Amino acid sequence: QAYLSYSNIAALTHLAGKPGWDITKTLDNVSVKIWTHEEGAVLSFKVEMQVKVPSHVAFSLLSDFSLRQRWDRHFLTCEVLQAVSEEEKIYHVTSGPTAGHQPRDFVILVSQRQPCQPQEPYTVAVRSVTLRAMPPRPEFCRSEILCAGFQIHSSSSGSCTVCYFNQVTSGVMPYLAANLTGSSKSIEDTALECIKFLE
Repeated sequence: QAYLSYSNIAALTHLAGKPGWDITKTLDNVSVKIWTHEEGAVLSFKVEMQVKVPSHVAFSLLSDFSLRQRWDRHFLTCEVLQAVSEEEKIYHVTSGPTAGHQPRDFVILVSQRQPCQPQEPYTVAVRSVTLRAMPPRPEFCRSEILCAGFQIHSSSSGSCTVCYFNQVTSGVMPYLAANLTGSSKSIEDTALECIKFLE
């Protein structure tokens, strides 16, 4: 478990630090920017949000995944399966059906870390894990999160920059491509809901 949580944080830090992120969209009048990064069959995206709350407040709200349904409509249910430690929890998440696909579910490890140095970000890392107590169920398509999460950088005493990252495999590519070219506003709408929730 210690290794899993370490690699969870390390994978997100590595993804965030990769060179070659391309900005694909900046929302007018709103402090949201969407970036993408392609490497082979893996597409990653980053949503950067300027939020008018202190970084520690954003961290405490975003690291508690039981609050996620309040702003992310992709989360239908979210329950804690296991509190591994104060900084680690395993959740079972379900999301609704998309066109032509059955509802999906995820078993995820959420690891949170406070910065050791003032210039470091707060980190909330997410990855899929397997748990014997929660095997796949026929009514859901068990899906996998390779690497996702938040980095929260302090901008001033009353504001911060929240970056959400998600690394996706080729199976999710068509759905995301529609989002990124603007025929669907799902990513933008979720980002705006997230800002509204935090503020």
